[in-house]
Amino acid sequence: MTPEVLTVTHGVVGYDGRPVLRDVSLTVTTGEVVALLGANGSGKSTLIRAVLGLVPLSVGSVTLFGQPARRFRQWHRIGYVPQRLGAGSGVPATVTEVVASGRLARRGVLRPAGRADRAAVAAALRAVGLADRADDPVATLSGGQQQRTLIARALAGEPELLVLDEPTAGVDATSQEAFAGALRAFVGGGGTVLLVAHELGPLRPLISRAVVVHQGVIAHDGAVPDPAGHHAEPDHDHVHPHGPEEPAGLWSTR
Repeated sequence: MTPEVLTVTHGVVGYDGRPVLRDVSLTVTTGEVVALLGANGSGKSTLIRAVLGLVPLSVGSVTLFGQPARRFRQWHRIGYVPQRLGAGSGVPATVTEVVASGRLARRGVLRPAGRADRAAVAAALRAVGLADRADDPVATLSGGQQQRTLIARALAGEPELLVLDEPTAGVDATSQEAFAGALRAFVGGGGTVLLVAHELGPLRPLISRAVVVHQGVIAHDGAVPDPAGHHAEPDHDHVHPHGPEEPAGLWSTR
């Protein structure tokens, strides 16, 4: 039986008395690449924040690597890339320095970086195609390259689980392809992935399972659904945000 990496059981999250997640249950096992799909406001980002303990469940429970989340302390086993924050916004750091910060959960703050840390950082930079920008200030990178820097930071920690919140949203095609390659290598090495996506693009061949969140509940858990409506048109370019009124099942997978 494949080990469970994370489990959410009857999870409920609400803000100001308004339910965001309603009785959500989800299990992700070792080696899976699970995509959380759905319109903006559906609750998919809230779900991964609940998994990571960043928002509390009012009802239900989360288990990480077989341990109740409230007692889980091995955070080096999880790499998290939040929704586009901008790696270079006011941070006077080089690409290498940002990526190296991903080693802190594994080695601790007080111990200086060693050979293994430097090797992991170099490998992460190669994985996302930024080895040639290692010494450049992050602020000089494009938005897509900054996002790749954040993904490299997560990879540098050598996690077993990657949790990514819309990692390719609004980034250029080159960065999307580079990210897909890095993810393929991570999964090939035995890693597990849970990602939020509004569009899949080059990631689609890597997805082993799709979970569609709609109005706070899981509406589908299985194969990646085919795009519908105007998202299925050959010339549709998914660069615009969608409001909560968009029905579930409409996104681009080009």
